[in-house]
Amino acid sequence: MRSDAAATADVAVVGGGFSGVMTAVHLVRRGLSVRLFEPGAEPGRGIAYATRDPVHLLNVPAGKMSAFADQPDHFRSALGLGEGTFARRLDYGAYVAAILADHPAVSAERQAVTALVRDEDGWRLTLADGSLARASAAVLALGNEPPSVPESWDGLPVIANPWSAEARAAIDGLAGEAGEVLLIGTGLTMIDLLLSLEHVGFAGKVVAVSRRGLLPRAHGPADPAPVRLDKLPVGNVLALSRWLRRRSASVGFRAAIDSLRPHSAALWQGWSEAERRRFLRHARPWWDVYRHRIAPEIAAQLDSLLRQGKLEVLAGRLQAHDGGEVQLATRDGPRRLTPRLIVNCTGPNGNVTRTRNPLLRQLLGEGLVAPDPLALGLLTDAEDRAAPRLWALGPLTKGMYWEMTAVPDIRAQAERVAMAITKEHFPHG
Repeated sequence: MRSDAAATADVAVVGGGFSGVMTAVHLVRRGLSVRLFEPGAEPGRGIAYATRDPVHLLNVPAGKMSAFADQPDHFRSALGLGEGTFARRLDYGAYVAAILADHPAVSAERQAVTALVRDEDGWRLTLADGSLARASAAVLALGNEPPSVPESWDGLPVIANPWSAEARAAIDGLAGEAGEVLLIGTGLTMIDLLLSLEHVGFAGKVVAVSRRGLLPRAHGPADPAPVRLDKLPVGNVLALSRWLRRRSASVGFRAAIDSLRPHSAALWQGWSEAERRRFLRHARPWWDVYRHRIAPEIAAQLDSLLRQGKLEVLAGRLQAHDGGEVQLATRDGPRRLTPRLIVNCTGPNGNVTRTRNPLLRQLLGEGLVAPDPLALGLLTDAEDRAAPRLWALGPLTKGMYWEMTAVPDIRAQAERVAMAITKEHFPHG
């Protein structure tokens, strides 16, 4: 391993998606030196916006997607979009990459960080090419992880990572082909795969299965109906669910759900660990489909595919598999398929102790960081600190906030973390 004594920085940001880029931008704006490490093809895109498929749209209107809270029209003005337009995800990726390019003081490197070791001045980083780097502080902005695969799927010819080059090649290979494709999961990831199959001209049928068979709901007109936190039932999942039903009957489910957005972290933090587990076990699937809605045009396309019989959504589970044949246990009885392709669309890995990321495995294995009590991410404090001189952002902090995947949430967190680092370690930055 060679040493690179000159490779130093005030802050090392590990991960070059939206959260990493925005943290780096806020840090250099405060006069700090920053090295950003991202092994992907282009820093700034991350998994969420790395798609090159024009049919993949944002799930939030352009008017709410500015990277800067104090410039609410920054994104839509850059692309000349209407406030309610659902932009292409590839365009948003280009937008974030352009923000990074506008801040050349950020040293962005296509390099993976495989280990962090504490030293007297902060952290020593081991990079994938064997070189070393040093930084006084470090930020983990790793984004969502690929889905984990249950042991019961052993031997199943499934593409485990729906965002991989393998999945893209398999989809491209079905252009003009017939037959069936099985997508395990019926949420946003499944919709991405379905749209990609349609885009390449797959002529067969897609069967999507999940435990409840729920599809994300569509965005639609909704008059704001704000509510104060002290008017909400705090501390009990069942009481909040009953409140949501009553509120939805009065103002509509969109307005009712949206009224909770400013309070989601406070509600989550007000629940005991037992209540949080109850939410994850019983209420989360319903929350996901009503809270994380899709563009109206995508919803219309789903409806059309369902009516044509090109998409079938089942409530059930994988029961058995033998070679190329799969048996599903559904509410309507057993169902046998011999699919051309099977893709895991169950969503990001939700248990950090099962991570396959070498850096996270090293940090957890050596006790430098700890999982939160539910293992949704890392244990962090109120300033998103996972360890002395080490901060975490985005999905890694779900244990603290629950909702930490949307741009409005992450842009605030990125600025908050940059401010905390500057104040704590570089007060004259």
